[in-house]
Amino acid sequence: MTGARISVVIPALNEEAHIGSVLDQIAADGSAPYEIVVADGGSTDQTVAIARGRNARIVSSPPGRGHQIAAAATDAAGDILWFVHADSKVAPGSLAEIQRKIGENGNTGGNFRVLFDGTDGFAAWLTGFYAWFRRRGLYYGDSGVFIRRDVYDAIGGMQPMALMEDYDFTRRLERFGGTCCIDAPPLVTSSRKFDGRKPIGIVLGWLKIHVLYRLGVSPDRLAKLYYNR
Repeated sequence: MTGARISVVIPALNEEAHIGSVLDQIAADGSAPYEIVVADGGSTDQTVAIARGRNARIVSSPPGRGHQIAAAATDAAGDILWFVHADSKVAPGSLAEIQRKIGENGNTGGNFRVLFDGTDGFAAWLTGFYAWFRRRGLYYGDSGVFIRRDVYDAIGGMQPMALMEDYDFTRRLERFGGTCCIDAPPLVTSSRKFDGRKPIGIVLGWLKIHVLYRLGVSPDRLAKLYYNR
């Protein structure tokens, strides 16, 4: 979509240690027209001040990525929405590559190839595992999902769910059709949520949450199980 403007939506909650870096990386890219909307879930640190200092627009909402993204997307003005986590690392050329891919071969949305920034073997395994299940049409919010604005509206937008909002959203996007995965540049994502946890426990935890979700357990209850792990 030549000339399309991209709304970069960043959900954040007490991310003063990371939000400045990702905003600077997006500004340094500048390879396509863009705006930044930071969806703040009630930060009590300097997240909002740092974002405002870098000319991001702030949208406030209840905490939870589903709530935050839904609120920010309503306020966003771009032709394309790109959902980026506050602890991601954005490479130069990412904006232009989204703009190029959208509309190519009927693409309506997609995501980026993910690299986890950990230095251990588990981070390397996760990078390969994410690539494996992306080839089967599965991907999550930490992979930088992007979508045409009209398609976002057509599939019902991001649901304000306490957990699994990204899985629910990408399933609907895949059913709509025409998605792609940007291989280069990749998106680097943080491994911090795995710190101090055993790999087998992480994998079994994912499986448990997915099974319970498919069995109809409410996202609110799943969030309590996930965040209290």
